[in-house]
Formats: sequence, C-alpha cells, structure tokens
Amino acid sequence: MRRLFYMGLEPYKARYTLQLQDWNERVFKRRDINYVIVPGETLSNDQAIVTGQVLDAHGRTYFGMSQLMNLIKMMKAGEVNQHDVIYFEDMFQPGIESLPYIMNQLPTEFRPKVFVRCLAQSIDPDDFVHVWGMSEWMGHYEKMVDNFVDGVLATNEEMVMHMKIAGWQAPIYNISGLAFGKEEVQGRVGFKNIKPFHERPMRVSFAARWDQEKQPDFYMDLIDAWYQKHGPEVEFTVLSGAKLRSNNSSYRERCEQMQAENKLVIYEDLSKDEYYSMLNDTRVLFNCALQDWVSNTVSEADALGCNVLFPAYRSFPETFANCKYRLYIPWSIDDAIDKLELLIQEPHPYMGLISDYNDKTIDRICDILEGNGSQYLRDSVDYRKHTRESKY
Repeated sequence: MRRLFYMGLEPYKARYTLQLQDWNERVFKRRDINYVIVPGETLSNDQAIVTGQVLDAHGRTYFGMSQLMNLIKMMKAGEVNQHDVIYFEDMFQPGIESLPYIMNQLPTEFRPKVFVRCLAQSIDPDDFVHVWGMSEWMGHYEKMVDNFVDGVLATNEEMVMHMKIAGWQAPIYNISGLAFGKEEVQGRVGFKNIKPFHERPMRVSFAARWDQEKQPDFYMDLIDAWYQKHGPEVEFTVLSGAKLRSNNSSYRERCEQMQAENKLVIYEDLSKDEYYSMLNDTRVLFNCALQDWVSNTVSEADALGCNVLFPAYRSFPETFANCKYRLYIPWSIDDAIDKLELLIQEPHPYMGLISDYNDKTIDRICDILEGNGSQYLRDSVDYRKHTRESKY
C-alpha cells in the first residue's frame, strides 16, 4: 500500500465518532502508514443527532457526499493510483457509486483498492433501517457496493454469517472488534485516577441508546426484579451523551415512572469526559442489546475498571472470549440477577482483556488494508468453524 485514503465519520458528542479519527491516526502514525484524511463538511456545529437515531440523517449524508467530492477531486488530479487504498469507516456512504462509475472508465493504473467497514446494514434484523422502512432499497445499495469493493470488514463471526446468507460476494474479513483507543480513553480520566473497584458506589449503569433494539424494557424489568429481591441497595442508572429519547414512546414513559419511584437515575447530555467520569464511579455496566455487534461501551467500561455484564447472544460471546461469568442467558432475568449479584461485589479477574483486544482492532484493519490479513478472510465454505474459537 503506497497511501491510505481514510474516509472517516463526522464527530458527534454523544457517539464514539468524536474520537474515531484520533484513534485511527495514532495507529497509522505508529505503523508509519502514509495516509490522507479525506475531509468532509459538517452541516452544523452542534454535534447533535436531530433526525434519526444512530447518526443524524441530514448530517451523515451531507458529510459523506462532501467527502466524496474531495476524494474525487484528488482522483482527478492524479493523486490516487492502483497502489493506494480507500478505506470507508461505514459501508453506507452517500455518493459512493461515483467510484465504480469513474474507475470503470479509468486505466487500471489509476484504480485504487476500496474497503468498507460494515456497521450493521439490512443484514441485521434489528438495525434501524428496518425500523424506518429502508431495508428494501438499502439491500439494493448493498449489492451495488458488494459488487465493486475489494473487501468488506465485519466486526465478528456472526456478522460474517449474516453477510454470507445475504449472498454478498465480495471478500469478507472478520476484524473481530471495533476501533478503539484504550490509552486515549484512560487518559481522559487520568491513568492514576482510575478508581479502585471497592471504592466505587454500588452502581449499575446502562449506556446503550434507549431504543427498542437495545431492549431498555429488559433493563427496567431487571431493576424491578432486583428491588423485589434486594431492595434499594444498588443505584441503577442510565448514562446518555444526549437528551434521553427513544424510538418507542412506552420506554420513555416507563423510564419516567421509575424515576419518580426512585428506582432509576438518568444522567443525560453528558460530555465524553463526564461519561467517563461516571464509568469511573460505576461497578457494573449492564447491556441487553440485540445488536451492538461488539459495542464500544464494553471497551470503554472495561478500560475504566468496570465489570461488564452482557447477554450470551450474537457477537457478545466472541467479544467476551466465551467468559461464562460475564455473559447471561438471553432474556433470563433470573440468570442476569445471579451474575449481577457476583459482579457488583468483586472485580472480575479478566477485567481489562476485552479493551486490550479491541485496542488492537485498528492494527488488524491495517494488516488487511496492507494485504497481510489473510487469516481474517472468511471465504471458505467452513467459515463457521471460527465461531467457537476464543480470539484471546
């Protein structure tokens, strides 16, 4: 690879995209990669998600199209050739059809390799594209991208499986994690300021979005069951980087009722530093999502000294290296409480390993982009054999 053209995501205060470019650049520099950050133009400066639920619908498309304009300008100037790689942080990139349109009309020596990272898409039955009725046209978009890129990066073996049964034909690689920068995250709190586990209050936090695919109703069921069994000895919280909202109004209504009953405390509109400060004062991060496909929240909490408790579902067994003490039977309140009773008392001996492994995800991506990632390729008919493997 002569040069890497990096197509990042626009920064949002409430999302990991605020740090994503910095995490990548630290690795690119350490590996001495010749790279270009392809700039995009933001629609506003509020770093807020106004329309939609994952990224702002107007902001995402505006930023993505302006990036493509800048990339095409570089291609027109002859700055991009067959030895270069264009890497997209998201498979959905408005304007991406410009690339095959241009490259099909260029000599081979000016056709770079193109890789995209899949964050979910229509292959995920719980993705927001199904909530908003986008799946039919999005499936056609995915087939178009699948037809011309040199590789699609999946975050775990279960996502690979979903891509395979959707009939995707491009080379599929499992990077087995999400981009993460452990040193940067810990540095925001201060390495010497990470609070010892037993000095933290008896607090359980929930940091996923309050949308239906994250199952906040299960979390609230868990809280009710805990109160019936143990009373108010634990503070249950929601940590949100924006004002708490949901694509299901009943979850918001129930949440407000639990607030009134002093069963749930909501910390909202948190800056990243405020959020990390809360994690540094939490004993357990609880998750019950259907489709986080790894989850940046698990890496952040694990890096900041929290125990983590997630369902043994889809991507999470791989993320946890099949750790039976921090994975509960999906949809079992009883099993979740049994595991939580232990994790609220003592730090797990494997704390830190999840964030260590995800801290190397960008290195795995770079290996693939440099042509040295054959071990991550899932092109054989027995690709499912990797599912039971513990990655670390």
